[in-house]
Amino acid sequence: MKKTVLSVSALFLACTAVYAQEQDKTEQLEEVVISDSRHALKRENSGKTVITISSEEIKKNQGRTVAEVINTKSGIEILGSRSNAGQNLSYFVRGGNNRQVLILIDGIQVNDPSSIANDFDLRLLALDQIESIEIVKGASSTLYGSGAATAVINITTKKASKDTIALRVNSAFGTNQSQDNQEYNVTDFSNSARIDGTVDDVTYIVGFGHQDTDGLSAVIGEESDRFSRINTNVRVGYKFSEAFEASVFGTFDKFKTDFDNSSPLTDANFMSKSEQYRVGIAPKYTYKNGSVTMNAAYTTIDREFQSNFPSTFEGETVAVDIFNKYNFNNKFFTVVGLNYIDNQTTFAEIESSSIVDPYVNVVYVSDFGLNVNVGGRLNNHSEYGTHFTYNLNPSYRRKLGEDGYAKVFGSYSTSFIAPTLSQLFGNFGPNPDLEPEENTTLEGGVEVQLSKKLRVSAVYFNRDEENFIDYVVTDFTTFAGEYQNVQTDFTVNGVEVEVFATPIENLTVNANYTFTEKKDVDVLRIPKHKANFTASYAFSSKTNAGLTYQYTSERLDTDFATFQNVTLDAFNLFGANLNHTFNKRWTGFVTIDNIFNEDYTEITGFTTRGTNVRIGFSLSL
Repeated sequence: MKKTVLSVSALFLACTAVYAQEQDKTEQLEEVVISDSRHALKRENSGKTVITISSEEIKKNQGRTVAEVINTKSGIEILGSRSNAGQNLSYFVRGGNNRQVLILIDGIQVNDPSSIANDFDLRLLALDQIESIEIVKGASSTLYGSGAATAVINITTKKASKDTIALRVNSAFGTNQSQDNQEYNVTDFSNSARIDGTVDDVTYIVGFGHQDTDGLSAVIGEESDRFSRINTNVRVGYKFSEAFEASVFGTFDKFKTDFDNSSPLTDANFMSKSEQYRVGIAPKYTYKNGSVTMNAAYTTIDREFQSNFPSTFEGETVAVDIFNKYNFNNKFFTVVGLNYIDNQTTFAEIESSSIVDPYVNVVYVSDFGLNVNVGGRLNNHSEYGTHFTYNLNPSYRRKLGEDGYAKVFGSYSTSFIAPTLSQLFGNFGPNPDLEPEENTTLEGGVEVQLSKKLRVSAVYFNRDEENFIDYVVTDFTTFAGEYQNVQTDFTVNGVEVEVFATPIENLTVNANYTFTEKKDVDVLRIPKHKANFTASYAFSSKTNAGLTYQYTSERLDTDFATFQNVTLDAFNLFGANLNHTFNKRWTGFVTIDNIFNEDYTEITGFTTRGTNVRIGFSLSL
């Protein structure tokens, strides 16, 4: 504890010293959102409360993971983000699960068809690759297809510099320790380098990154379980004319992690690794008031598990999305597109499925405050035929002074979730007779911005699940079973409240609260109440310091030693960060997580992180 207090004191003494040297006013720009309509609309004209994680926010969170940053947002609980670096991640958004969350990278759907949930593993990504993230909650199958039931996470990677050549090097090191081991040994290292630029009509990016983390056991034990990751990416773009441009890209992402025995929970010398290769092309033709875009990629995933039950998995995905956007006099904004997804994996034999989806979406923005976002999509699945999904999202805004507005909004949307190839044909309880899941989401809310310095929003949501797919045990001696469509329908409702404020010059406050309840059923590992708070102060144009707080209420979990449900205690986590620009080429940061070394449980029997410190720098040439 003494070392922690000294670290925090040093952090803010450094801030105070720099504050005396220079102080600038922080300029705030008007926010636009894209993911809920694919058009760049002012936030006040959107019928959703879209979450935007800007490049500035990502910069302030250097030293943290992608999952950790997303886990601070309303309606979201990413289980495993507070544990060992190699811990499996569960995406609980509005009471849903991994297969109900769709992830895009630069507009292209990413997934793993060999996995049970057909999801994408955020452990493959490094935060310093990313420029921004937008999150749209609720059913979004109209614009994004099967699987977009509770959220779409749209990740945008960094673009090429406008300079002829630019080199950026990032390096960081820190601790990775539990609450019981506070020796502050440096066991976490990450380094990355990136060369990019623009030469005439050519843009290029070449990047490489590596992380190696040790010192923490997966289950509560003495043996440490190492995690290492490699990221490489190459992108080349060419501007053929003022109207036409195209880029090609390739990425290779790999992680390797040790893990322990889960039944019983004991230290073990197990290992898993995951490799992803992705190549793609992204041409775009722009014409007066509109554009035609194609995002296409081919992805392979290879996973291997070395344990008492060794296994390997291979998956391939082809994703193509072609859409035309058009702006009719800033009143009507249309999107007409066609999406194609082909998934393939191997179990006893090669299994595959494909979806071809035409879709249309229209946004109307009036002069008198009424806005309407409406769309439809016809899912054509190779196994399940056609399925129509739609979205109706009206909103009404009223100006409040020069920079303020009040907005009320509502939406009713549907989603379609096809069974995964693993659930249909996999090695563990497959059932080829499964039916698709169907979700409907009803939302209503209000957002008030009194000025650029204060914005408050509150949203109520109600989500109904039909044909929910679950693993059902049929033999309680061997615990063998199969995937089945559960006969009972489920309803999840909740409330999300968000506050953004600048109470004094240079101080920015973000806070959110989420209430989530699944009616008439016990929900494991999802908190009923969760709150996040972030305060960030710009001491100058060069120095920024922040404090973070997260409250997570009691949750139910299963103790697999007894197969009885247990209640996990609520917990409170505090963090701090400092970012400083020494000159135009050199910046540095310090991050401290779990300042007070809170002892808590995220998953029964598994380790969580105690107080940890991370220091890093970036050099630009």
